[in-house]
Amino acid sequence: MQAATVSRRAERRAATRDAIVAGTLSLVAEGGYGAAAMHDVARRAGVATGSLYRHFPSKGELLARVFEEAAGHELALVDDIAGDASRPPVERLAAALETFARRALAAPRLAYALMAEPVDPAVEAARLENKRAYQRVFAQLLDEAVAAGETPALDTGLAAAAIIGAFQEALIGPLSRAHTPPAADSVVAGLVTFTLNAVGAQHGHDPS
Repeated sequence: MQAATVSRRAERRAATRDAIVAGTLSLVAEGGYGAAAMHDVARRAGVATGSLYRHFPSKGELLARVFEEAAGHELALVDDIAGDASRPPVERLAAALETFARRALAAPRLAYALMAEPVDPAVEAARLENKRAYQRVFAQLLDEAVAAGETPALDTGLAAAAIIGAFQEALIGPLSRAHTPPAADSVVAGLVTFTLNAVGAQHGHDPS
C-alpha cells in the first residue's frame, strides 16, 4: 500500500513537471524566452506559481530543460536521417541539412530562441552541448562520405563544426523575418548547395 502511494505521488509529480515543461515550451514557441514569465508559465501549466519552484529551483533551470526538450527533438530527427545507411552519405548529409533548415523556417520564433536569443547561462550551456552533438552527427556523416569517395579527404571534425556554425548563423537573418514558403525554398536550397560545395561533395541533390 505504501509503495503504491509513493508510486502515485511520483507519477503526479512527473505529470506536473511535464505540464510545466510543455507549457513553457508553448510560450517560448509563441514569443521567445522573454514570453516565459513564471506567472504565465504557471497559468499555462495549470499550477500555482509557487509550485513551479518545487520542480525547478530557478527559471534558468526550467528554460534549460525546455531547450533540451525542443532542441533534442530536432536533433533526433536529424540523427535518424544521418543514420539511414540505405542512402549514400552525401545524400543523407543534404537531407539532414534540408530537414534542419525547413523545420527551423517553419517555426521561426522557436528556432530563433533555440539558436540565437540571449539566454540564461544554464540555457547557453545546453545550447553549446547541443551544437557539439550536431557536430558529432555531421562529422560521422563526413567520415562516411570520405570513406566512400564522395568527398575529398578533410578534417571532418573541423568541417562539421564549420557546417553547424555557418548554417545556424546564416539562418538567423531569415528566422528574424516572416518568410513566405518560396523564400524559404530559396534559403534552404542555397544553404544546402553551399555546404555540399564547401566540403567538395559529389552531389546532385536538389532541395525542393
